[in-house]
Amino acid sequence: MTDLEFIEKIIDEKKQLIIDVSHKIWNYAELPYAETKSASLLCDVLKQEGFKITLEVAEIPTAFTAVFGTGTPVFGFLGEYDALDILSQEAGNPHKCPINEGAPGHGCGHNLLGAGSLGAALAAKEYLKENNLNGTVIYYGCAAEEGAGAKQFMARAGLFNGVDFIYTWHPATTNEVQSDRSVAIMGANFEFKGLTSHAGGSPHLGRSALDAAELMSVGVNYLREHIIDQARVHYAYADAGGTAPNVVQDHALVKYEVRSPKVKQVKELFERVVDVAKGAAMMTGTTMNYEVTMAFSDYITNSALAKVADECLQEIGAPMWDDEDYALAKLYLSSYSQNTLNNIKEEIAEIYGDDKVEEILAKPLDSIIHPYDEKNKKYSTGSTDVGDVCYAVPTLNFLIATACVGNVGHTWQMTGQSNSSISDKGLITAAKAMALAAIRTMNMPDVIEEAKNIVLKQNGGAYICPLPDYVKPPIGRY
Repeated sequence: MTDLEFIEKIIDEKKQLIIDVSHKIWNYAELPYAETKSASLLCDVLKQEGFKITLEVAEIPTAFTAVFGTGTPVFGFLGEYDALDILSQEAGNPHKCPINEGAPGHGCGHNLLGAGSLGAALAAKEYLKENNLNGTVIYYGCAAEEGAGAKQFMARAGLFNGVDFIYTWHPATTNEVQSDRSVAIMGANFEFKGLTSHAGGSPHLGRSALDAAELMSVGVNYLREHIIDQARVHYAYADAGGTAPNVVQDHALVKYEVRSPKVKQVKELFERVVDVAKGAAMMTGTTMNYEVTMAFSDYITNSALAKVADECLQEIGAPMWDDEDYALAKLYLSSYSQNTLNNIKEEIAEIYGDDKVEEILAKPLDSIIHPYDEKNKKYSTGSTDVGDVCYAVPTLNFLIATACVGNVGHTWQMTGQSNSSISDKGLITAAKAMALAAIRTMNMPDVIEEAKNIVLKQNGGAYICPLPDYVKPPIGRY
């Protein structure tokens, strides 16, 4: 039996278990740092499969590691399982229909991510056992990727020390080894404090924290004109100081996140945002304090691992869609506004060619494997804490189709598709690709050495966490 045949056999045998785990986590739909049921489920399955579990790693209650085997090589898979706020949606329903209005939902497909990596870990374990090989496989239970993250805290705590390589994946609309890079990010809570007063009778005695927060927004809006194209600044009010308009608000809390391709650029931009906040406080006679809550490094695909991974994905092939899958995908695609559909058509033309637009719109699921583009140095404007892993250990991310072509992430459409026949097939494909890549890589010491040298060049000799040492995981505060 070839390694490909073995991996496909094992994962097909465990297929229903893997899919059941995905569906259960989808139903739990737990927010960052509160994924107690999801983490517990994964730990229970891994323990039953012979893995040794370590709970609450890196001071995060819902982060864990699961280890099987001994000796080298040491390799791992990253699993995520947190949901997003307000994206509740019925499974497989292409019309907006929340299960519970305003409740969380898996609008980024992390139920799939966690279960797919679980499948890969179980298959790699069976490969070590079947062939009586030395080697250690680690499943990393990574909480709160949609929050302040876990992987940078895990990297800072040394959980990736001595690991030879890592494979992971993310639900997507195409099938490929990711070549686009992701940008670095830093986030903080900005708290303004002032003085209450009667807004009508004695407004001159009040000092409005809400005014300060709003002036900060105005200042940052002007700042946006003078930052590089790849940079982004986002914000959200966490506390506007109350609901009584006739009371001068004495407190306000606003969350800001800044993104840029590199950590150094993020830190420089963040300091400019801090200066704006200081100015807003001065203008309003209030005080301002800020707390850094999160920071992710940029993600760069390890080119040595990419060559192995690309070959493995080509061998595994794209998910085998049927007519029902295509029909469901077409209904989801039609749920978008005309403006969004126009953008999707442009995206289809760019990826597949102008002559393929109508064909793809008729069957909007990716049915091919796109070759890895080793020359691509483009940065997407999304961020992930996987970036910190790639600066600590050789790391590679697969993208596997689990939703219709052109699907927009962090939407109810993504939530609905993340528990459907479409996502089930993508999930199993991802598990097979990661497992095959891992067992191939473990038998390629030259590739492992090359991959490690790439990381050392990238990080300057050692991983440096973008967060100051005093910043702890903001459990209940993010």
